[in-house]
Amino acid sequence: MAWRARPVDGFPDDLLLAGLASGDAELSVAFVRRFQSRVFGVAMSVLGGDARQAEDVAQQAFERAWRHAAVFDPRRGSVTTWLTAITHHLAIDAVRARRAAPVDPMDLEEILGAAPDGPERATLAAESAAELRAAIRALPAEQGRALALAAFRGLTAREIAESEGIPLGTAKTRIRTAMLRLAAALEPKWDPS
Repeated sequence: MAWRARPVDGFPDDLLLAGLASGDAELSVAFVRRFQSRVFGVAMSVLGGDARQAEDVAQQAFERAWRHAAVFDPRRGSVTTWLTAITHHLAIDAVRARRAAPVDPMDLEEILGAAPDGPERATLAAESAAELRAAIRALPAEQGRALALAAFRGLTAREIAESEGIPLGTAKTRIRTAMLRLAAALEPKWDPS
């Protein structure tokens, strides 16, 4: 008797995912075929139309889905939502990796000192300042204001609380949260996975 493929077109998504997890070749192929255009589309939209990089992200998304299929929890969302979230996160990571690595503020003086006076030094300073301004603008307004008052005007948390009409603890939280977000935005991202 000749081997015939099972009709998997009508199988639910979670069954295809279970087949992917178990290594069932037919269900794995069906899983990829069902979601390949959606995964590629999400990657393309995040990556600004870079088809080559979108293919790489789509490949990584299916590999990650295969590795983590056993921990999929249908109570937290559908397979489609789960897989598109994986794709979206990988695409965002790819966009971040394409950007030039931000300069560590601790290294800035050394870099600026190594550059001769002239256009190179001015360019490095301008790029660092622009990156810092962009990161501050990305903060929520109340955090950005608290950070600016503390860093640029030299106000204490108590003075900020008084000027903003907020509790002292709120002022401290806003400053701390702003600093943490700023540090996260300016530090190089490294994801070994």
